[in-house]
Amino acid sequence: MSRFLVEGKVVESVDLLKKRHWPWRLDVWPFAIIYVVWLTTIVPSIDIGDAAIVLGGLVALHILVWLFTAWFVDFKCFVKYSKVNDIHQADACKITPAKFSGSKEVVALHFRKLPAGSSSSVDLEEIYFEFRKQCFIYSREKETFCKLTYPTKETVGRYLKSTGHGSEAKVVAATEKWGRNAFDYPQPTFQKLMKEHCMEPFFVFQVFCVGLWCLDEYWYYSLFTLFMLFMFESTMAKSRLKTLTELRRVRVDGQTLMAYRCGKWVKLTGTDLLPGDVVSIGRSSGPNGEDKSVPADMLILAGNAIVNEAILTGESTPQWKVSIMGRGTEEKLSIKRDKSHVLFGGTKILQHTPDKTFPLKTPDGGCIAVVLRTGFETSQGKLMRTILFSTERVTANSWESGLFILFLVIFAVIAAGYVLKKGLEDPTRSKYKLLLSCSLIITSVIPPELPMELSIAVNTSLIALARRGIFCTEPFRIPFAGKVDICCFDKTGTLTSDDMEFCGVGGLTGNVDLESDMSKVPLRTVEILASCHALVFVDNKLVGDPLEKAALKGIDWSYKSDEKAMPKKGSGNAVQIVQRHHFASHLKRMAVVVRTQEEFFAFVKGAPETIQDRLLDLPSSYVETYKKYTRQGSRVLALAFKSLPDMTVSEARSLDRDIVESGLTFAGFVVFNCPIRADSATVLSELRGSSHDLVMITGDQALTACHVASQVHIISKPALILGPARNGDGHEWISPDETETIRYSEKEVEALSETYDLCIGGDCIGMLQQTSAVLRVIPYVKVFARVAPEQKELIMTTFKMVGRMTLMCGDGTNDVGALKQAHVGVALLNAIPPSQSGNPSSETSKDESTKSIKSKKSKPTLEATGKALVLNGEGSSKGRGSSRSDATNISPGNRHLSPAEIQRQKLKKMMDELNEEGDGRSAPIVKLGDASMASPFTAKHASVAPTMDIIRQGRSTLVTTLQMFKILGLNCLATAYVLSVMYLDGVKLGDVQATISVCYPPIFLDFFRERG
Repeated sequence: MSRFLVEGKVVESVDLLKKRHWPWRLDVWPFAIIYVVWLTTIVPSIDIGDAAIVLGGLVALHILVWLFTAWFVDFKCFVKYSKVNDIHQADACKITPAKFSGSKEVVALHFRKLPAGSSSSVDLEEIYFEFRKQCFIYSREKETFCKLTYPTKETVGRYLKSTGHGSEAKVVAATEKWGRNAFDYPQPTFQKLMKEHCMEPFFVFQVFCVGLWCLDEYWYYSLFTLFMLFMFESTMAKSRLKTLTELRRVRVDGQTLMAYRCGKWVKLTGTDLLPGDVVSIGRSSGPNGEDKSVPADMLILAGNAIVNEAILTGESTPQWKVSIMGRGTEEKLSIKRDKSHVLFGGTKILQHTPDKTFPLKTPDGGCIAVVLRTGFETSQGKLMRTILFSTERVTANSWESGLFILFLVIFAVIAAGYVLKKGLEDPTRSKYKLLLSCSLIITSVIPPELPMELSIAVNTSLIALARRGIFCTEPFRIPFAGKVDICCFDKTGTLTSDDMEFCGVGGLTGNVDLESDMSKVPLRTVEILASCHALVFVDNKLVGDPLEKAALKGIDWSYKSDEKAMPKKGSGNAVQIVQRHHFASHLKRMAVVVRTQEEFFAFVKGAPETIQDRLLDLPSSYVETYKKYTRQGSRVLALAFKSLPDMTVSEARSLDRDIVESGLTFAGFVVFNCPIRADSATVLSELRGSSHDLVMITGDQALTACHVASQVHIISKPALILGPARNGDGHEWISPDETETIRYSEKEVEALSETYDLCIGGDCIGMLQQTSAVLRVIPYVKVFARVAPEQKELIMTTFKMVGRMTLMCGDGTNDVGALKQAHVGVALLNAIPPSQSGNPSSETSKDESTKSIKSKKSKPTLEATGKALVLNGEGSSKGRGSSRSDATNISPGNRHLSPAEIQRQKLKKMMDELNEEGDGRSAPIVKLGDASMASPFTAKHASVAPTMDIIRQGRSTLVTTLQMFKILGLNCLATAYVLSVMYLDGVKLGDVQATISVCYPPIFLDFFRERG
């Protein structure tokens, strides 16, 4: 079998190839025969001048064939390789990547002997290839290539029994299999990049055209065009080199860790770690006091840690990472589901607490963790791969533009045919000049300034977005933004604010009213609010979920660093947290075991419908109460508790989670108000007015989601929510106030959507998948509630399957899959407000200063100002503030300088910054602190306004491209007329005229760009 279907996210298929010996290559032996025929047959029979022209044509054809092998991978495979069916005869393979993952490549196929295992004395052979820093190994069982596996899907029990690599032989085998834990990618030289750019089809075509113009004695025009081409390509090569140099600064921290190998603790550097290593990890600082980052993805076996994951997810709230010990030993690990137990590479540990009860003791008091993934397979490595390898050629309308140029070629061929016909009628005309004129007419279809004009369109958009704090890792998606017809939004933290307002507690005494006076609320309820949370102290500051902080503030209790909660006023009893069972998205609840007055209690909080099934006695008004507040758009959590028997603290800590969270007594509903962001309604109203369909995809309750959707213009018609039928037979559509009920039928959904706005929950999406009704229902739904992250991904793929151009806007944490699936994914990092409202006076002064030095260079892009900080994953707002103050403030030691000297210093500093950061016309460099792992677009704003900026820039790119092609069309028709009809009349452009005409389109575009 010569082709293997991989069907992965990176590789689609693999073709086996064997390299031909060079004499048998199709760009060698056929041309050797042709040259011999030319020498023996053509040279003796015709004039030497004509023979030289024929030779020139043959050499041009030979060069073209050689260049085609560099341009087209399929042609290269046809010329230089032969297909084979036996994998052992192959020495290379052609990789066809998945859609939007770049272009095809030919890579070497490697064979290596693996040392014999204990069960076999025969050495095993492993066949593999490396593609974009990922290793794919041939599986004899599956008869295809599979990604190199890492120990990420074992059972919890197996991880807990891990003792690292027990012998040197195992260490050597693991090193051979997975390699070093480093980001190894070669730094290309400027010469190499320039050579790559100079072999691009367009550049070669233009050099050929320059040769033709030289033959027609247009010396100035030819030299100017050649100079312009080389300047443009060298600028592009320099920009790429700068980006790659910036990325090379990102490396695995060279910190020294304690690893358990061969039965003892040894010191290892971060780059020597291997999957399967058991290590001791904690907070560690470098020589300058900066926190060191986690060197690989690892699972915590014992202890817990507080981690800053901003560099990967943009989540500003530190995350609590806990040991896997509380999970069932037969459960299989899922990094997506169990991310609260995993330390990701590149993140920073702010605080750690070791577990002294674990059998394996650490020598340095760190948390015990087992390494899961290293190198480019870590979360940081994946982001690196995205930035390095998702650089598809930027084309706004490749198919349409191809047809357009073909249309122009038809005009050029007609004009060339006219010249040839008229020229042949005149026997006195030089045949050489006639042929040259026809060639010039046809090649004039594509002017030399075209690549500059196309790159200006995308680069202008990239720079404009970067100035607004929006960063793009996949520029080819910008034109998609102009075609978007459906915009999807997450609710919490995206349309609504992260800040929660504590409203009170309801459902306590059988009535549905809310009690905001905490002195009238039962003590047990208040104790649950005070202790059932994941708040933690980092550097003496309380950090955590804004909702939990709002609850603590609302009940007026304090929480201490020793995990003890107590009332600020009065003489209430302190509540000591003994064990936490953290919130899990698949369970929709969290629990704590606490001790108060020598009694143990289990306190639980979670989604009302989840807690409902775990209560011993369900209050009659339970459903009515929580639905009343969710209809008003409030966030409602159910509280419950149960008394535990007398036991020791160690027994309380080892209680199974299911025991803690079952047989509960209801303790009320806590109600929070989540205010909608000030500009959400305005932005979505504008999007609706510009013919975009709006959709909400949230993990929140359906009634809450419908209320918020109606306030931000997503819903304008009466709403219907799909749910199980009350009689238990099938499903039905119910209005939020439960006054209207319509029987569910998948065939009637489209007609129903014309009268109502539809909402469905995550459980109903499961039903749609089982009944194969996904494509008939999902495209007509406006609000998706209670959806899991995988379901968000399914929703996006469904929209794409029905031909919609999708935009997804989320907070970059639980929306990763959906943001990646959307044509335009926008992650909001909630770091800084939009630049327009930031500091207008300083922006104005900066503009004036830049103009005053008569420099055409525009302001340094927003992302450049926080250069030193962003690489460490810190917010660029701090960097921007410091650079701004550096530029405007004069240090006390310089106050004796004269005003002229101070001004000179300012100008020198500004010029240095401009020279260092580039001229603002090239595409901005995206750094790891700027880009979220989640999506192609990352906006550092606490607002959905960036979606409008991205759509505007997408449309601008399309409009600019369209305008360019209009100019190109007129230019082509005019040139064809000048070179044909006027040429036959003896009128042609002078050398200087032709040179000046080349400058018009770039000057025209540059003028309007400067005005904009």
